Amino acid sequence: MARMTAALSRRAFTGALGCSVLSPSAFAQSTDFAKLALDRAHDRGERILKAAKIEGTLTVYGSAPIDDMSAIFSAFENKHGIKVRYWRAGPQELIRRAETEYGAGRFDVDVVQANGPTLEAIRRENIFQKIWSSLHADLLPQAVPDHGEWIGERLNIIIGAYNTKSVPASDIPSTYEGFADPKWQGKLTVEATDYDWLATVVTAMGEQKGIETFRRIARTAGLSVRKGHTLITTLVAAGEVPVSLNVFSYKVEQLAKDGAPIAALTIPPAVGRVNGIGAARRPPHPNAALLYYEFMLSDAQHILKERDFTPTNQTVQALPAGMKLDFVDSAKLLDEDEKWTQLWKEITSIKPGR
Repeated sequence: MARMTAALSRRAFTGALGCSVLSPSAFAQSTDFAKLALDRAHDRGERILKAAKIEGTLTVYGSAPIDDMSAIFSAFENKHGIKVRYWRAGPQELIRRAETEYGAGRFDVDVVQANGPTLEAIRRENIFQKIWSSLHADLLPQAVPDHGEWIGERLNIIIGAYNTKSVPASDIPSTYEGFADPKWQGKLTVEATDYDWLATVVTAMGEQKGIETFRRIARTAGLSVRKGHTLITTLVAAGEVPVSLNVFSYKVEQLAKDGAPIAALTIPPAVGRVNGIGAARRPPHPNAALLYYEFMLSDAQHILKERDFTPTNQTVQALPAGMKLDFVDSAKLLDEDEKWTQLWKEITSIKPGR
């Protein structure tokens, strides 16, 4: 996600320009989809399903691992007979492709699934369509932004993890300050793009105190930087990385259930980052897009739960009683992107002893 909104105001202008040159027929199609997306008629679901079956295909852009998404796609295809095409890339690539295509008048994508800051960046390019759904009422409040142009369908809880063969549980500190110790040198890894995690954690700690704490950790122990939460969690389980400070809890749970020597490192605050779904304003398969949107907030919520994700539909799985999460504020993070990306770059570049 780092630097995802560099020159945001310039991109917002070009995005608006791309909208302004739509042909009359393209504008009419966009208006038709907006009407359908906000339709509250009792027979809307039946009409969407019938038309979606005729369309027969859905195109999804996303960043989640294919093995996790394939379970959802298979269930959707088996239920409705609609084939899903999936293009996967990192956050920056998702943003770049979406805005490039829309700026050029190409409308290839139906829906985008990604983390909140990525979706918010795409939304600001005027690419997403607001959608009404009765299922919104069942979601976590933090999963339903006021603008309604993308909605959270799962919650990634960001925690730490350690290899239980390499690090005794008794050595794990209860606060981040405990990692500012030479004994941790060469043992700590962080995910390369998680500046939003840093911003949320240090804000909860007290911004200046938190920033200085992580600077001390970097100077004393050092921070190895790798890209990809799933990759890092796998490396922790394999013993190649003793400790990671920021991975997704669901992947730790998956690997631990499979018998891997990995355990959660839960130093407060745990960070909640909403991942969601947004439908493009000009989807090539508008009915399939809406059908899949509803599927993600209903049937897919059970699949997410089974795969150790945290669904946002509270009728499927409520957050554990007493669990305290500090949520990533996607809109605020975009507004302060330069500040936090530069700070994250500075901290992760510090070498021990400096």
